[in-house]
Amino acid sequence: MSKTFLNQGFTLIEVMVVVVILSVLAALVVPRIMDNPEKARRMKAEQDIHAIETALKLYKLDNYVYPTTDQGLEALVVRTPIPPEPRQWKKGGYLESMPKDPWGFDYNYLNPGIHGEFDLYSQGVDGQPDGTDMNADIGNWQLK
Repeated sequence: MSKTFLNQGFTLIEVMVVVVILSVLAALVVPRIMDNPEKARRMKAEQDIHAIETALKLYKLDNYVYPTTDQGLEALVVRTPIPPEPRQWKKGGYLESMPKDPWGFDYNYLNPGIHGEFDLYSQGVDGQPDGTDMNADIGNWQLK
């Protein structure tokens, strides 16, 4: 082998140019990729709210009223002894189980609601009322 073939390689400047290019690409791409899981969680919360809202409407069809705030969303899973007792509660319930929001918190329910007949919502990432951006509440009144 020739001596010049064995001494070939990259100069420090060439390596630095490649590192800078990769850093710029990472700075542009990573925030977009990292933001998508949070959007997916928000979409999951919206889907859950729609499903629970449908179960609440079925409950009302059978029992003429929505569950009270005291009875809570568990009234969709098990027959509640808390008054007013449901008249024609569907055997097996309206949901198999009550889901948690994508951040591991319980969904919140108010009847009567502030925004409508009832309010059904997740308090978002922080689990605290109100909030902005990703900490903002996701409620059934926003999804109509």
